[in-house]
Amino acid sequence: MAEVTAVRPLTGAALEAALDDVARLRIEVFRAWPYLYDGDLEYERKYLQSYRDSDKAIVVGAFDGDRLIGASTGAPLTEHADDFAAAFERSGLDLSEIFYCAESVLLSDYRGQGVGHKFFDLREAYARALGFKKCAFCSVQRPADHPLRPESYRPLDAFWRARGYEPLPGAVAQFSWKDIGEEGETLKPLQFWIRDLPT
Repeated sequence: MAEVTAVRPLTGAALEAALDDVARLRIEVFRAWPYLYDGDLEYERKYLQSYRDSDKAIVVGAFDGDRLIGASTGAPLTEHADDFAAAFERSGLDLSEIFYCAESVLLSDYRGQGVGHKFFDLREAYARALGFKKCAFCSVQRPADHPLRPESYRPLDAFWRARGYEPLPGAVAQFSWKDIGEEGETLKPLQFWIRDLPT
């Protein structure tokens, strides 16, 4: 197992400088189940532009020396309202109080060292410091009998619940990307999970 030497928050110029590496990590890590994402750098740069444009976005970077080997991102949910507003339509929640924890990606050689917890710890602390009341993220839903589902796959539900997150009933977003082996993009359902942040 390779060693993670640092996990630290990146904002402003440091965030912007890391985004191409974040893009490459997303392409590599999300190729695996359950995302099966067949990505490219041009698509990634467009997707990550919202983090360049935001003054409240964060990337938490995991490093082996100077090399970025993992990352998690976050930004106010209102900055993703076009994508996700419909999922929250009947929730009664104030979107301006919710901080959106987007992806967490970590190369497989570096897993099992507590980095996933640090990703959440640092994003949640950042959200609290900005005055947000809740954190939320979403996870892709795949059929249990999907032909590419590995027999050894274990969902992360227990990890998320241990951190205080629960699925938000009825809050399912639809998002498109190209799966490995597909000709084009198809819609995927993503279930939102949410928790209150301690005051």
